[in-house]
This record gives sequence, structure tokens and C-alpha cells, in this order.
Amino acid sequence: MTSISEQLSDALGIMIMGMGLVFTFLSILIVGIGIVAKLFPAPVAMPSQPVPSTSGQPALDPKLVTAITSAIHQYRAK
Repeated sequence: MTSISEQLSDALGIMIMGMGLVFTFLSILIVGIGIVAKLFPAPVAMPSQPVPSTSGQPALDPKLVTAITSAIHQYRAK
């Protein structure tokens, strides 16, 4: 049977090795993601052309306004 100090030193060695492997893996993963992000940039979505309004404010979809109003009324009714 091994002594408690030998068991603790083995446990400490295993813990350090595991933490080192996780740190190494995560470091490689971060570097890899950075390289992929530079090689393949995310496409930029072009905004759709807004409908011009006569009052100078952006036009709102009436269905969207109705849905938001309904959601607010349902929330306040709780």
C-alpha cells in the first residue's frame, strides 16, 4: 500500500497534466478559430432598402405594430 503523500503527489501530477492538456487544447482551438476567421470572413448582410415615408420617420409595418401592441397588452394583463 502506498502512503498518503505518494497518493497526493500522484494526484497533483495528474491534475497538472490534465490542466496543461486542457489549456493547450483551448489555446490551439482559439488560434485555429482566429486563423479560420481571417481566411473566411463572415459575409456582411446588405440592409434592405427602407420604404421612404412622408413624415421623415421610417415607415413601420402595420402587422408588426399590431403584433407588438398585442404582446404588450398580454404582458400587462398578467
